[in-house]
Amino acid sequence: MGLLDKVERGIEKAVRGVFSTGSRAQVEPVEIASRLRRELDHKSLTVAAGRTLAPNVFDVQLSENDFTRAQEWGTPLAEELCDVVINHVRSQGYTLQGPVRISFRRAEELRAGDFEIASSTEKSSGGSGSPAPRPNMPAAPTRPPVRLQPVLDIDGQRYSLNAPSIVLGRSSEADILVDDTGVSRRHLEIRTASGVTSAVDLGSTNGSYVNGHKVAGSTELTDGSTITMGRTKIIFRLLPANPGGRA
Repeated sequence: MGLLDKVERGIEKAVRGVFSTGSRAQVEPVEIASRLRRELDHKSLTVAAGRTLAPNVFDVQLSENDFTRAQEWGTPLAEELCDVVINHVRSQGYTLQGPVRISFRRAEELRAGDFEIASSTEKSSGGSGSPAPRPNMPAAPTRPPVRLQPVLDIDGQRYSLNAPSIVLGRSSEADILVDDTGVSRRHLEIRTASGVTSAVDLGSTNGSYVNGHKVAGSTELTDGSTITMGRTKIIFRLLPANPGGRA
């Protein structure tokens, strides 16, 4: 299991007790993690060729009940979510102006189960002018950079993409054998170059799909992309690699 798996499952399991009491209308930590990724994608801004700036400060606004639950867990939850942000930034090639900081704030106008995220870009100054965290708003420190390893999760098995070209299909000659009658012998190729991984359909009979969209030519994959071949669903992940090079 990779570190990012542990982060996301840690959010869901370790904090489950904090977010599971009371009404069913409540915020789940995995919802916050998903919204943070979308906020990064929506608020990213291309400022120069090959350089896309993303926000690094996030203010998570919660209802009274959800804020109380989040406050019980405090900084560890913020740190877990900080890991989610950093890994998504790295997988998308975004640039940050300063350390990632995630805070929680009570918003009395929100109902239980609703939440909002306000993001901004804050440069790292290192001086006394840095704004102090607001009361009851735990902030997470920046994690050290990690190298990401692309992998495929297929029917409970994980395959590391350690070559620039990996062919999936029903043929025994394919790099990854997919036992599905709806899959062609040489169905799909996964290409990795310069840190970018793409899916290329190899003229399969039934076609290939990424996140529900048919692959025409080459389709770039991002962390969490779902590839469909025949009746088989494949999840593409970018996981921090261990020092030995394996995810």
